[in-house]
Amino acid sequence: MIEATLGEEAIRRIVREEIEAAFKKDTASRKAAIIASKGTLDWAYPPLILGTAAAAAGMDTSIFFTFYGLNVVHKEFESRLKVSPVANPGMPMPVPMPDLVNALPGMQGFATMMMKSMFKKKNVAPIRELLDVARESGVKLIACQMTMDVFGFTADDFVPGVTFGGAAAFLSHARRCHLTLFV
Repeated sequence: MIEATLGEEAIRRIVREEIEAAFKKDTASRKAAIIASKGTLDWAYPPLILGTAAAAAGMDTSIFFTFYGLNVVHKEFESRLKVSPVANPGMPMPVPMPDLVNALPGMQGFATMMMKSMFKKKNVAPIRELLDVARESGVKLIACQMTMDVFGFTADDFVPGVTFGGAAAFLSHARRCHLTLFV
């Protein structure tokens, strides 16, 4: 009969080695897939911030832009990305306003200007800078081909670095990622 005794440090070392080996075998633990489906200024930030943060953490990251999310990677994103105060109860306003007032002409432009000002005061990077950081970090920016076809867009309508693909191809990638987000 062989009797073996292991101390606490030996057990911790074995567990640590097993976890490291599991991470090496499971490449999905270092992959992130994000779906961006909204095309307003306030909804352009989450996928870009999460995507660049995931890339900074060493994750192989892809963002799939579909439907109105295509506005985020459109060449004219600066004029396309606006904030709508209508039916947006979470939006902070200087004074509470009913939706009827928020629907008046000019309120969308005012809300967009107000949000851009808030971001600037808090040193939040503008969308252009986040797109640059995403590309420099190796984040794959993928425009949904079907949505492009539906909306009549061509490849020339998008910022440099965007690739094009369908839902099936993206889902094939996403199923190999431990982190998948629908933003």
